Amino acid sequence: MADAAKEMETKIGKIRNSADFNVAGDNIVDIAEFTVEKYEFRNGTTLSAETRERALAEITEVLWQRVEQLRARRQQVLADMFNAAEATLNDVVSQRK
Repeated sequence: MADAAKEMETKIGKIRNSADFNVAGDNIVDIAEFTVEKYEFRNGTTLSAETRERALAEITEVLWQRVEQLRARRQQVLADMFNAAEATLNDVVSQRK
């Protein structure tokens, strides 16, 4: 039984991460910089180094929070999928009896 549980954990661990959160994380700095540059362009202004640095830091923090929310949501969706699969299997098996 312990071997079966270990095998199941291995299979769960192999499920591909369709939303690559590492890529999202890599893009956070780019998104933050683009957002600041777009603001400067639209408003015909250049932010001071201090304001720009603070804006980039705060935007980056907010975006990382979103990535963490997505990771948590993904885990919940996977758990829901496994529960649905197990319930369906139980229904099928109980109908065969």
